[in-house]
Formats: sequence, structure tokens, C-alpha cells
Amino acid sequence: MTYQNILSEIKNGTLYITINREKKLNALNKDTLAELADAVAFAQENPEVKCVLLTGAGEKAFVAGADISEFSSYTPEQGEALARNGQATVFDAIENSRKPFLAAINGFALGGGLELAMACHIRVAADTAKMGLPEVTLGLIPGYGGTQRLTQLVGKGRATEMIITAEMITAEKAERIGLVNYSVPAQELIVKSEEILNKIKQRAPLAVAAAISAVNAVYRDGVNGFEVEIKEFGKCFGNEDFKEGVTAFLTKRAPEFKAL
Repeated sequence: MTYQNILSEIKNGTLYITINREKKLNALNKDTLAELADAVAFAQENPEVKCVLLTGAGEKAFVAGADISEFSSYTPEQGEALARNGQATVFDAIENSRKPFLAAINGFALGGGLELAMACHIRVAADTAKMGLPEVTLGLIPGYGGTQRLTQLVGKGRATEMIITAEMITAEKAERIGLVNYSVPAQELIVKSEEILNKIKQRAPLAVAAAISAVNAVYRDGVNGFEVEIKEFGKCFGNEDFKEGVTAFLTKRAPEFKAL
């Protein structure tokens, strides 16, 4: 697929995805979501990709929300279909990815932009970034998992306040309440993000995937997360990464894990 709205490049095992609509503050329109869905699927299938760094073009915005003009005349049925499709192909696909996604939040992350960042497994924000879910100012609510993931990350009270006041928060506050992992000077954003991903790339990819699956099970209704952990733990004993990791440990050498 040829991309018009995102940039995609693999470097040293990391797939860099940049939402490239700087003049539109990287707003998510249908074409951009379709390209993101394709890039996420590509990451899962390509053995060269060990992890993904997701960011926005320019210095102003990570993603400043959805392209409102595209859905301003939607019916309730069309609105529901929009949310359901986006959830399945982009947001849930990222959260359930076997490969870690890190959001490098370089500027405004609003509405669908914050929802996109929250779908990622790790978030690093520039100290100049601001975040929020302003949908109620449009007579809407978040539709790409915002009500669920924000509550999981910061708790019911803070999530409810952010959503129904539509107030933005700073990167410093986002770090303090657990919405992002780190707030760093803007010039250090990519360096810090790459530092985290480089650590992950040294670990056993099959174990990393198993850990993501087990952590995600915490939030699945009707699923016993302890049981998921036990099964994932057991499966690790049957893969080559475990054999390589143990052999390397016992022979006092660095492990050489295979790509997922």
C-alpha cells in the first residue's frame, strides 16, 4: 500500500510510523486510519519489525483529534460503524499487538489522538505536549476506546473529570497521574523513546509478546488473568527463546534471540 498520510520506515528493527498531516495537525481522517490499519498489520507480519515507534509530524501535534468535517452529517448507525471499524482495525489491533508499540507524543494529543496514544503499550511525551478528550464540546463522547483506556490508566474519578470537563492537561500532570510513562524535554523525546525500545529489542520477543497478552488480560471481562499468565508462562518453556535464554545464562554469554 502506498501511503499518502503517514510515513513508514524500518530502522534497526523498529518500525517508525509518523502521521504526516502537519498542516491539519495530523488529524485522523478515514484515509489516515486506513493507512494506519495497514501499517499495524504490516508490523505484525514482518519479521524485521521488533517494535513500533508512533509519532506525529512537526512540533505542534501528535494527533489533534479526528477530522470532524468527515462525520459532521453522520447518522447514529454511521457513527457506530465508524467507531466499531476504527476500534477493530487500528486501536484494538495496536493494543493486542504481539509487538510493542510506543507513542512518542510530540505535541497536542486530543480526542482520537489521545485514544491512539493510549492504545499503545508505552507513552513518552514531550514536556510541551498537552492531552485531552474534548469530544463533549461537540456533543459526542470518545469513540475509539477513550472512556475505557483512560479509566484503566488513571482511575475512574480522574477519567470522568477529564472526559466531562473536556479540559486539557500538561505532560507533567499526565506523567504524575500515570497517563504517560515519561515527560521529557522535547528535544529528548525520540532519544528517550528509542532508549526504551532498544532495551525491549534485547529481550526475548516471544516472551515480550506473552507478557503483553497477560497484562492485557487484566482488563478483559470474563477472563481470568492469572490463568492467562499461567498458560503463557507454560508455553514459554516450549519455544526456542527459552532454550536460548537459559543456555546463554548458564554459559555466561549474551543471548541471541530470533525475531518474532
